[in-house]
Amino acid sequence: MKTRPFKQIDVFSAVPYLGNPLAVVLDGTDLSSEQMQHFAHWTNLSETTFLLPPSPAGAAAGADYRVRIFTPAAELPFAGHPTLGSCHAWLEAGGAHHAKDEFIQECAGGLVRIRRDGARLAFAAPPLQRSSPSPALLAQVTAALGLQPPQILAAQLLDNGPVWLGLLLDSTETVLQLTPDHLALQHIGQKVGVAAVEPAPVATNLIARSNREARAFGPRSTELALALAASTEFEVRAFAAPVGIQEDPVTGSFNASLAQWLIADGHAPSAYVASQGTCLGRAGRVHLAQDTAGQVWVGGDATTCIDGRVNL
Repeated sequence: MKTRPFKQIDVFSAVPYLGNPLAVVLDGTDLSSEQMQHFAHWTNLSETTFLLPPSPAGAAAGADYRVRIFTPAAELPFAGHPTLGSCHAWLEAGGAHHAKDEFIQECAGGLVRIRRDGARLAFAAPPLQRSSPSPALLAQVTAALGLQPPQILAAQLLDNGPVWLGLLLDSTETVLQLTPDHLALQHIGQKVGVAAVEPAPVATNLIARSNREARAFGPRSTELALALAASTEFEVRAFAAPVGIQEDPVTGSFNASLAQWLIADGHAPSAYVASQGTCLGRAGRVHLAQDTAGQVWVGGDATTCIDGRVNL
């Protein structure tokens, strides 16, 4: 064993412990894949990452560092909240000059551009492949989620490394009231993400949502709950039973592919904020924006909650 620098980062929240936690081992050199997987299984977080020097090919392409990303059950080629959290940890550890505001991360899925705008980081959504799901798959997932077919407005298989079945539902209430059969989703073997647009912010809707926020996050002022409700336009949930995670608190990869789909098909504006984690007592906020070149950027705040060392 070797003592290595370690951080635990809360991603997609400016307030500690309301986002999605990420374990980051800042020196993954000399660790085997089996050791990395074992440690990720032990942390039992949705993802654990290990930072490494870029490969020769990555360095030649301008990569600043390389990251390997593990769920408790498997390695991922790419994931969103580990990308932002790993970059945040790398920067805190002195990984780049303060004057530099654009970075390149190497991962199994390829090179990912990351930019810094003040305290917030954003990554360039990877290229997306999407297609219509088969009627059989859609029927199985609909049943596992307890939905009725009319509640699904649109559906797409979204592949940007991880593969998600994305469902656009008829209301945020439908999204928040889902009680999935996670065992059925595990047997189906398909990760599923759902989203719905928030209705126009009339007082009754804001009051109703403020009550949900208050129940989920503990005692809070009505003003804060109303502000949280008014700050978002989409409500999102992500279910990943096939990789050992029943519900992910906040999911960068799914929000990335979701935004590419929704913006391209006219279901969403070119910039919006998504809320995720409400049903888990979290307040994740994902900032999505498409630039003039058509690139979708996925941004979020990150906060270091644990800073220390790990024997590994």
